[in-house]
Amino acid sequence: MFETISLRSLYTNNENKISPDSLIYNYLVNTTKPNKAIMNAALSDSIRVSTRGLTWLSIIASTSPFIGLFGTVIGILETFSKLGTQSSASLSVVAPAISEALIATAGGISVAIFAYTFHLIIKRKAYELSSLLSSQIDITLSKVED
Repeated sequence: MFETISLRSLYTNNENKISPDSLIYNYLVNTTKPNKAIMNAALSDSIRVSTRGLTWLSIIASTSPFIGLFGTVIGILETFSKLGTQSSASLSVVAPAISEALIATAGGISVAIFAYTFHLIIKRKAYELSSLLSSQIDITLSKVED
Protein backbone atom coordinates (compact mmCIF):
# COMPACT_ATOMS: atom_id res chain seq x y z
CA MET A 1 0.00 0.00 0.00
CA PHE A 2 2.76 2.47 0.93
CA GLU A 3 4.63 1.53 -2.21
CA THR A 4 1.60 2.24 -4.39
CA ILE A 5 1.11 5.65 -2.79
CA SER A 6 4.81 6.48 -3.14
CA LEU A 7 4.83 5.43 -6.79
CA ARG A 8 1.66 7.38 -7.56
CA SER A 9 3.19 10.45 -5.96
CA LEU A 10 6.33 10.08 -8.07
CA TYR A 11 4.28 9.60 -11.25
CA THR A 12 2.20 12.69 -10.71
CA ASN A 13 5.26 14.77 -9.78
CA ASN A 14 3.73 15.73 -6.45
CA GLU A 15 7.02 14.75 -4.89
CA ASN A 16 10.49 14.53 -6.25
CA LYS A 17 11.61 11.94 -3.70
CA ILE A 18 10.49 8.53 -2.55
CA SER A 19 8.05 8.57 0.34
CA PRO A 20 9.50 7.95 3.83
CA ASP A 21 7.04 5.05 4.13
CA SER A 22 8.66 3.21 1.20
CA LEU A 23 10.91 0.24 1.86
CA ILE A 24 13.75 1.73 -0.13
CA TYR A 25 13.65 5.10 1.63
CA ASN A 26 16.08 3.95 4.34
CA TYR A 27 18.67 3.15 1.70
CA LEU A 28 18.48 6.67 0.31
CA VAL A 29 18.58 8.64 3.55
CA ASN A 30 22.37 8.78 3.80
CA THR A 31 23.11 9.39 0.14
CA THR A 32 23.08 12.74 -1.58
CA LYS A 33 22.68 11.35 -5.09
CA PRO A 34 20.93 8.01 -5.61
CA ASN A 35 22.67 5.64 -7.97
CA LYS A 36 21.77 2.37 -9.64
CA ALA A 37 23.95 0.26 -7.30
CA ILE A 38 22.25 1.56 -4.15
CA MET A 39 18.83 1.18 -5.70
CA ASN A 40 19.50 -2.39 -6.85
CA ALA A 41 20.78 -3.30 -3.38
CA ALA A 42 17.62 -1.83 -1.85
CA LEU A 43 15.44 -3.75 -4.28
CA SER A 44 17.25 -7.05 -3.70
CA ASP A 45 17.17 -6.69 0.07
CA SER A 46 13.47 -5.74 0.10
CA ILE A 47 12.54 -8.73 -2.05
CA ARG A 48 14.70 -11.08 0.03
CA VAL A 49 13.00 -9.94 3.22
CA SER A 50 9.51 -10.06 1.73
CA THR A 51 9.90 -13.62 0.41
CA ARG A 52 11.35 -15.04 3.61
CA GLY A 53 9.41 -18.15 4.55
CA LEU A 54 8.26 -19.04 1.04
CA THR A 55 10.64 -22.00 0.95
CA TRP A 56 9.08 -23.48 4.07
CA LEU A 57 5.57 -23.00 2.72
CA SER A 58 6.64 -24.74 -0.48
CA ILE A 59 8.17 -27.63 1.45
CA ILE A 60 5.06 -28.01 3.61
CA ALA A 61 2.77 -27.85 0.58
CA SER A 62 4.73 -30.49 -1.32
CA THR A 63 5.44 -32.95 1.50
CA SER A 64 2.28 -32.90 3.60
CA PRO A 65 0.24 -35.12 1.23
CA PHE A 66 3.03 -37.72 1.38
CA ILE A 67 3.17 -37.55 5.17
CA GLY A 68 -0.61 -38.04 5.23
CA LEU A 69 -0.32 -40.95 2.81
CA PHE A 70 2.39 -42.49 4.98
CA GLY A 71 0.02 -42.24 7.97
CA THR A 72 -2.67 -43.97 5.91
CA VAL A 73 -0.32 -46.79 4.93
CA ILE A 74 0.70 -47.29 8.57
CA GLY A 75 -2.98 -47.33 9.60
CA ILE A 76 -3.86 -49.91 6.93
CA LEU A 77 -0.88 -52.08 7.89
CA GLU A 78 -1.99 -52.02 11.52
CA THR A 79 -5.52 -52.92 10.44
CA PHE A 80 -4.31 -55.92 8.44
CA SER A 81 -2.08 -56.94 11.31
CA LYS A 82 -5.06 -56.96 13.68
CA LEU A 83 -7.14 -58.85 11.12
CA GLY A 84 -4.49 -61.55 10.98
CA THR A 85 -4.89 -62.24 14.69
CA GLN A 86 -8.68 -62.45 14.54
CA SER A 87 -10.54 -65.53 13.41
CA SER A 88 -13.14 -63.70 11.35
CA ALA A 89 -12.86 -60.51 9.33
CA SER A 90 -16.05 -58.74 8.42
CA LEU A 91 -16.70 -55.37 6.87
CA SER A 92 -17.92 -54.01 10.20
CA VAL A 93 -14.44 -54.67 11.64
CA VAL A 94 -12.36 -53.51 8.64
CA ALA A 95 -14.32 -50.40 7.55
CA PRO A 96 -13.84 -48.27 10.70
CA ALA A 97 -10.11 -49.01 10.84
CA ILE A 98 -9.57 -48.17 7.15
CA SER A 99 -11.71 -45.06 7.53
CA GLU A 100 -9.56 -43.95 10.45
CA ALA A 101 -6.41 -44.52 8.40
CA LEU A 102 -7.74 -42.39 5.54
CA ILE A 103 -8.15 -39.42 7.88
CA ALA A 104 -4.36 -39.01 7.76
CA THR A 105 -4.47 -38.55 3.99
CA ALA A 106 -7.30 -36.04 4.27
CA GLY A 107 -5.31 -34.11 6.87
CA GLY A 108 -2.20 -34.06 4.69
CA ILE A 109 -4.13 -32.86 1.66
CA SER A 110 -5.87 -30.15 3.72
CA VAL A 111 -2.54 -28.83 4.99
CA ALA A 112 -1.12 -28.89 1.46
CA ILE A 113 -4.04 -26.92 0.04
CA PHE A 114 -3.70 -24.13 2.60
CA ALA A 115 0.11 -24.03 2.41
CA TYR A 116 0.13 -23.92 -1.39
CA THR A 117 -2.59 -21.28 -1.49
CA PHE A 118 -0.73 -19.00 0.91
CA HIS A 119 2.52 -19.68 -0.94
CA LEU A 120 0.96 -18.43 -4.18
CA ILE A 121 -0.61 -15.40 -2.51
CA ILE A 122 2.66 -14.34 -0.88
CA LYS A 123 4.60 -15.03 -4.07
CA ARG A 124 2.20 -12.79 -6.02
CA LYS A 125 2.45 -10.04 -3.40
CA ALA A 126 6.25 -10.25 -3.58
CA TYR A 127 6.06 -9.88 -7.37
CA GLU A 128 3.82 -6.83 -7.02
CA LEU A 129 6.20 -5.34 -4.47
CA SER A 130 9.14 -5.96 -6.78
CA SER A 131 7.33 -4.28 -9.64
CA LEU A 132 6.38 -1.24 -7.56
CA LEU A 133 9.89 -0.85 -6.16
CA SER A 134 11.44 -1.22 -9.62
CA SER A 135 9.15 1.49 -10.97
CA GLN A 136 10.01 3.82 -8.08
CA ILE A 137 13.69 3.19 -8.67
CA ASP A 138 13.42 3.88 -12.40
CA ILE A 139 11.54 7.13 -11.85
CA THR A 140 13.89 8.27 -9.10
CA LEU A 141 16.98 7.54 -11.21
CA SER A 142 15.48 9.29 -14.21
CA LYS A 143 14.86 12.42 -12.11
CA VAL A 144 18.44 12.34 -10.79
CA GLU A 145 19.85 12.06 -14.31
CA ASP A 146 17.88 15.10 -15.54
